[in-house]
Amino acid sequence: MPSSEHFSAAELACKHCGANRMQPAFLARLEALRTAVGQPLALTSAYRCPTHNQRVSTTGADGPHTTGRAVDVRVAGGVALQLISLALGLGFTGVGVQQTGEHAGRFLHLDDLPNGPGQPRPWLWSY
Repeated sequence: MPSSEHFSAAELACKHCGANRMQPAFLARLEALRTAVGQPLALTSAYRCPTHNQRVSTTGADGPHTTGRAVDVRVAGGVALQLISLALGLGFTGVGVQQTGEHAGRFLHLDDLPNGPGQPRPWLWSY
């Protein structure tokens, strides 16, 4: 199961089935981000199997998390802004921002997906 220096196989695995299909190049980019920010990054979601993604996301059975090239990071405020800047500089191409409500529920979605039909990159959206 893929893992890295700062991210365990368990936290990268699907919360539904336990599969872990995180892509090595994405994990290397995530590690570079962790090093650049200089503090732990709490992942709330990483790989999702198609069944789980369909249950929890509007992207259906084939959203970014099903590719092994996306994570959600629990972060808020100034650190979230710093993370966005660092992530873009490191080649992340998708940034989803959820910064309303309780701090414990705030997060950033980060991915490094390529351009696709109707999905130019880099891309920023809010939840």
